[in-house]
Amino acid sequence: MSVNKDIRRITTNTLQEMKHRGEPISMLTSYDYSMAHLVDGAGIDVILVGDSASNVMAGHETTLPITLEQMIYHAQGVVRAAQRCLVVVDLPFGSYQGNSKEALNSAIRIMKESGAHAVKMEGGEEIRESIQRILTAGIPVMGHLGLTPQSIYKFGTYQVRAKEEAEAARLLKDARLLDECGCFAIVLEKIPATLAAQVTKAVEVPTIGIGAGADVDGQVLVVNDMLGYTQDFSPRFLRRYMNAGEQITQAVKQYIIDVKSRDFPSDKEQY
Repeated sequence: MSVNKDIRRITTNTLQEMKHRGEPISMLTSYDYSMAHLVDGAGIDVILVGDSASNVMAGHETTLPITLEQMIYHAQGVVRAAQRCLVVVDLPFGSYQGNSKEALNSAIRIMKESGAHAVKMEGGEEIRESIQRILTAGIPVMGHLGLTPQSIYKFGTYQVRAKEEAEAARLLKDARLLDECGCFAIVLEKIPATLAAQVTKAVEVPTIGIGAGADVDGQVLVVNDMLGYTQDFSPRFLRRYMNAGEQITQAVKQYIIDVKSRDFPSDKEQY
């Protein structure tokens, strides 16, 4: 795909500048070329190729089953579509925890094989070594704290995290750690809005919230949820901007009617 040279690519430095001037950062997930082309063309700042593809694209209950190879496949299509936005790819479960050398190799594969611009990792102190090793290779890292879906079996619930003082203190400490390590941004998922605001003031890098209130530097949603493809997932933080699921169903039903009645194709729709 040819790239319009007049379009200024958003970089990690662009996001830092946006934080400094108080301009909120917009971020959505995408998992394929067609959706990424639309999302990027609409002017989004960041596309996250999320491991949520495990849920919305493959139908798994959690994000854990998706593999590194599958994440690379999804990222390849997104990168080919994105001309303006920054493309960040989730390192999937099992590709970086507990082994910094494997973490580096995983990040290198994503960058080389997909052409993405950065990777995202869940956790704080426990993955410090992996983050530092990836950063020394010149690969930008976005952090992720709060509700970390790859640890869902450890938490046992998708409820709000860090409501208790001890966990809130640990999260704030981890946020400062990620900032000091050199992460270019931090996703804060499903934590109290007051804590998210405190973290945002405590770190130099942008914070991107999902269920973390308004006093962060940006927001992210899963595009399938935001557009209404999914109907059985309605957390408090989700705002649906259209009901695509219903519209698609009605369109398919009308197509079936038109085919069965021989209304489609018409004389103008054949050669």
